[in-house]
Amino acid sequence: MEDIPVIIFCGGEGTRMRGGTLTKKELVEIDGRPIIWHVMRIFSAYGHNRFILPLGYEAAQLKSYFLNYEAMSSDFTVRVGKRRRHVSFLDHESHPEWEVSLVDTGLKTDKASRVARVAPYIDADRFFLTYGDGVSDIDINKLVAFHKEHGRLATITAIQPDHYQYGTMEADDGGLVARYEQYPRLPYWINAGFMLFERAALDYMGEGDNVALETGVLQEMIADDQVMMYRHHGFWHSMDTLKDAIDLQQLWNNGAPWRVWD
Repeated sequence: MEDIPVIIFCGGEGTRMRGGTLTKKELVEIDGRPIIWHVMRIFSAYGHNRFILPLGYEAAQLKSYFLNYEAMSSDFTVRVGKRRRHVSFLDHESHPEWEVSLVDTGLKTDKASRVARVAPYIDADRFFLTYGDGVSDIDINKLVAFHKEHGRLATITAIQPDHYQYGTMEADDGGLVARYEQYPRLPYWINAGFMLFERAALDYMGEGDNVALETGVLQEMIADDQVMMYRHHGFWHSMDTLKDAIDLQQLWNNGAPWRVWD
């Protein structure tokens, strides 16, 4: 199976989460594990175990988490005293071996510029690109097959939101309501992350700190007919706020629809 490197955005400030927690958003836990760990487990379930994290805001929190990963996820015995300290791990994480490259890409750097700065760590013909706060039951193998079949440079996974958060009304000019719908299904598709790019897409990323992805590079690639949409009809949820974190924990307690690993 092709092991495609996975770039996970985690350098932003997470402004909608700030104020409610000092923990960096990607490290906010669901069932005792950071949300970014859940994202990584999704890719790992399909054999993609090489991760590249472009760091920015609160980079030290992510570095500390992965430097101490084994100790924080295993039982261990510590021998201290006259001898040099020795740690014996009594069990180990049950997932496959991960390679995680943590790369400082600047505090205020825009997304496409972050991708350009981690390009030296991309040693494959294609790479995944996703966000560190969104989970899904997406079949990664089907995404890869779709991408290879169409032959363009980029594939964006899209989902159709279940509903708008408010009720909507239609009325005549005088205000007489003709139709009311609570939580209507939205008619459009949104970017759910889980993107796949050919290496040649790096040529679009440019130089400098301010090359945008969604409003810049992707617009250029769309103009060149190089972007395809993969429609995902299953589960997807992002963690933008503390309410999202609570909702995700409840979903985990009730079966965790994004848990595609054993």
